[in-house]
Amino acid sequence: MDQFEFTEHTHRRYNPLTGEWVLVSPHRTKRPWQGKVEKINEGRRPQYEKACYLCPGNDRAGGAKNPAYSSVFVFQNDFSALVPDVPAGSFFKGDLFRAESEKGFCKVICFSPRHDLTIPEMEVADIRKVVDVWCDEYQQIGAMDYINYVQIFENKGDIMGCSNPHPHGQIWAQNSIPVEPAKEMAMQKAYFAKHNRSLLADYLADEEISGERIVASNQHFIALVPFWAVWPYECMVVSRRHVQNICQLNDDEKTALADIYKKVTIMFDNLFEISFPYSAGLHQAPTDGLEHPEWHLHMHFYPPLLRSATVKKFMVGYEMLANPQRDITPEQSAERLRSLPKTHYNAI
Repeated sequence: MDQFEFTEHTHRRYNPLTGEWVLVSPHRTKRPWQGKVEKINEGRRPQYEKACYLCPGNDRAGGAKNPAYSSVFVFQNDFSALVPDVPAGSFFKGDLFRAESEKGFCKVICFSPRHDLTIPEMEVADIRKVVDVWCDEYQQIGAMDYINYVQIFENKGDIMGCSNPHPHGQIWAQNSIPVEPAKEMAMQKAYFAKHNRSLLADYLADEEISGERIVASNQHFIALVPFWAVWPYECMVVSRRHVQNICQLNDDEKTALADIYKKVTIMFDNLFEISFPYSAGLHQAPTDGLEHPEWHLHMHFYPPLLRSATVKKFMVGYEMLANPQRDITPEQSAERLRSLPKTHYNAI
């Protein structure tokens, strides 16, 4: 029998952050149909768009008017999924029916007044302003007595549900700790209790030895394709220093976070020479007033494109009913990302 090879044979990989598994089927890349590989000419958006409800000075969809902002601009989402004035309530019927009220709120962060920019095309100094706003909002929102988790994230591209191409992200804050951070918290807590060390610090140390899944780095952060990645070009950014939240970063580390954010998204755009869609977000300690020494600040990037600008991965069939699955290995994804130019294709 042939010797087992990661690059050839079907296998499962364990995600120590969630306790879940992903099925890897590298032989499927040999299928005859490889999908279209084509360059899409998206055209350049104008710096200001009269019809855009996020551009400076324009009316928003909810009726409010944006100020003539010149930097990062934050406002309460006009159509929030979470609202603060929900009365307390719950419903229980035996062990099978359970519901409870949830309160919170949602904010929108416009990264730039310019309609035509995205994170990979912004200057690091301007992305640093976004990082500073993230820190301020996490601190201020997290101090509210009924807010126990602050989720900061960005959806880019209409296929990721982004309703407006103007560069922006969101903050959803709520009373409970959401499912994904709760899973990560439980696994990090168990690891910390056993080893008295950060799970991600130990993971990062091992990844640095091999280097095969690392795609970018600077003095304070490392970006890599996780060993357990589900999405084709999934990436994770991890702070070298074990900190629980973004506000514990020093001045140099905040600039380094802005730098690595730009580096990762440049690679994404250069992969197929388009404005690459993804969902990205920070995972950090809850704001429930408890100590969380187990938490290690990190950022996830989940991009859906598989082989070209038109071939996407969706969670369907087996993945919805049984287990996440991927074809190309994380090592192959990392190698392709690493080999890309470091300058954005629009600037070459």
